[in-house]
Amino acid sequence: MPACNIGVMPQVATTHFVSHFHIMSLPALLPILPSFLEVGYVELGIALSLFNIVSAVVQAPMGYATDRYGARRVLVFGLALGSMSFLAMAIAPSYACLLVTMILAGVANAVYHPANYSLLSQGINPARMGKAFSIHTFAGFLGAAIAPALLLGVVALSGPRAAFVITSVMGFVALAFLLMTRTGFVYVTTTQLTETPSCHTPNRQVKQALTHTIGVLILLFLLLSLSSGGIEKFSVAALLQGQPLTLTWANAALTAFLFASAFGVLFGGVLADQTIHHGLVAAAALACASILVGIVTLDILDELALVVVLGVAGFLTGLIAPSRDMLVLAAAPKGKEGKTFGIVSTGFSLGGIIGPILYGWLLDRGQPNGVFWFCAAFMVLTVALALFQERHLHWSRASTKELITAP
Repeated sequence: MPACNIGVMPQVATTHFVSHFHIMSLPALLPILPSFLEVGYVELGIALSLFNIVSAVVQAPMGYATDRYGARRVLVFGLALGSMSFLAMAIAPSYACLLVTMILAGVANAVYHPANYSLLSQGINPARMGKAFSIHTFAGFLGAAIAPALLLGVVALSGPRAAFVITSVMGFVALAFLLMTRTGFVYVTTTQLTETPSCHTPNRQVKQALTHTIGVLILLFLLLSLSSGGIEKFSVAALLQGQPLTLTWANAALTAFLFASAFGVLFGGVLADQTIHHGLVAAAALACASILVGIVTLDILDELALVVVLGVAGFLTGLIAPSRDMLVLAAAPKGKEGKTFGIVSTGFSLGGIIGPILYGWLLDRGQPNGVFWFCAAFMVLTVALALFQERHLHWSRASTKELITAP
């Protein structure tokens, strides 16, 4: 059967949906896994950290592979490997198997950001890039938002093993979709670009500007991972341990945060196309979000108010995602978008290494409010970094302009 010719967006949206569903599958099951696997939160935090350690190590090489061999090939590999890893957990559930699953899923996870962003940079009009980034990120956030309710519902009906089966099936469906479609444009690899006479080596000043910008962006991604990741992965367990809530209300609060984040991304995409001050957008949104997360720790909210407060905080954290991605695209040399996004995305993986162990340690020691305090603190640090980056943004713009307009 010939492949169906479709646009870039359906493909990257589908794969990003699955990537975040896979990322969220283990955190969604945290409330029931300690008894199912007979382990503590620290052990589960180690499994999550292992996932991110592997992703951090493999992320940059996957970016190079994306630029050299093409994004679609790399995406097919990632979807197949990730889906098979969760299927293995369903077949032989144990803590040892969970660690192996997290290693394989970590390799698969390293594929999505460099490959998807590379496809977007090749196939989307630059004037609509902010909206394209927002749709891509919205799909990922939607996958994360659906995971907790769906998987916990499956657990209630059929048990934890069935939840891992569903996680695996999600990936295989996306893989089938990717194999039956094509993007409608010829993907240009870095090898082809370097063979053209228009490519040149940037001078030292431009290299220094790029190095500075990419270093700041890695730190930005690290702090965002520590703050939003803490809420996504540990808020339900923290709320159950620290406040008089049922699992239904705690999960409702997390679901509100995740769904509001997804819709905040869409609004942020429109905003990203209308401003060049992306650092100020991020700083303002995260400053407000940090205050709301801090309020959660005071234990003064009833169930509905808690859902609303975390929902608004989620909207604000989602709002900044397209601006964040535009900053990375501005720092990416032409034809090396996959490598750049792969390098910068290691910040997410590094945050995923530190965060689970930190938050798991707090929960095991009876400090559930510490989860939210640390999340709020990391948001405040991100505000400071975003303002710093805004002050130095002219270096990024100068280097980007020289790279793009060079003869």
